[in-house]
Amino acid sequence: MELTTETMGSKTATKQDTRVALLEVGMDIMLEKGYSNTGIQEILSALNVPKGSFYHYFDSKENYAVEIIRHFDDCYTTQLNGTIGNKELSPLKRLRTYANEARNKLNDQACRKGCLIGNLSQEMSDQSEVLRKELSIVLAKRLDLFAKCIEEGQKAGEIKTNHSAAELADLFMSALSGAVMMAKTLKKIEPLDIFINIMIDDLIKA
Repeated sequence: MELTTETMGSKTATKQDTRVALLEVGMDIMLEKGYSNTGIQEILSALNVPKGSFYHYFDSKENYAVEIIRHFDDCYTTQLNGTIGNKELSPLKRLRTYANEARNKLNDQACRKGCLIGNLSQEMSDQSEVLRKELSIVLAKRLDLFAKCIEEGQKAGEIKTNHSAAELADLFMSALSGAVMMAKTLKKIEPLDIFINIMIDDLIKA
């Protein structure tokens, strides 16, 4: 089906392009400022699109945030498949690579921003049941992906089996999220270094 077009700034774009652009800009701003401090007008001004365009695609700011979470998850899942799902690396190597990439990205950002899902989970889980449920779906998917990787490592004999893969995946994600929060608060990367040294070297490795 042929898409109609509308003006976005000085460019003519399909409506699908406009919707994706709204999600991308909103994702960046929410990552920087959080949900509560993100204004619809700021997003519209960044793209030079009218308010009517926003409400053509999204019923409300809450609905918009739900779609941003889903869009972010789609993009991030692709990245995860390149590390945690990379069958060319051993499971333990995948976990180490993922942790190092998270560490280096946060360091490059001067211990700011972090993960949109983690940020919104801390900010909105008690404020919006709609967003809490959406965030919980994303986290459950990630836990499953990490658990499968850890289970592979357990079967290969390189990851401890004194706890289930699901429990270790939960511990891995919780510890990493806590380390990111600490790094952002203290404005130093050392909490991520401690996480990697202890979690990977002492808790995961058999």
